[in-house]
Amino acid sequence: MQNTAVPPVRKTVRVSAPPARAFEIFTAGMHRWWPRAHSLNPKVERAAITAEPRVGGRWFERAVDGTECEWGRVLVWEPPQRVVFAWQLDAAWKFDPAFSTEVEVRFDSVGENATQVTLEHRQLERYGVKAEEVRKGLDSNEGWLGGLQLFAQTASAAGA
Repeated sequence: MQNTAVPPVRKTVRVSAPPARAFEIFTAGMHRWWPRAHSLNPKVERAAITAEPRVGGRWFERAVDGTECEWGRVLVWEPPQRVVFAWQLDAAWKFDPAFSTEVEVRFDSVGENATQVTLEHRQLERYGVKAEEVRKGLDSNEGWLGGLQLFAQTASAAGA
């Protein structure tokens, strides 16, 4: 395993919705904005993405045929300010219960009906020799940037 720290991926978007609404769309409404191409079971249509609303809750996707693919766990649940997930996908994008990095998402009010959403995906050095490659993917338009842009569009359209 690589011991050198790998910088976290940090992304920020502004949405036209109050923090409570943005938090709800990010967590309970994840299936509405998460890129369809980013499924762990690409052979079967995705029906839902679930983040169980509690510390220790599962984070997973469910296909229309009922099969589930684990993504991780909820580490911190503080609506509407922040949520922290254990991202338990290895460098091959497969669930590994013995592996995890962290994804923290903060929701800060920046006006009556606006929220700044800041995402930090950290502990990427845990990917070892694949760390820089994984970081590059997470930091790309097909990674967190693209996902957060879709989230911002969905949250802003939903508004208050």
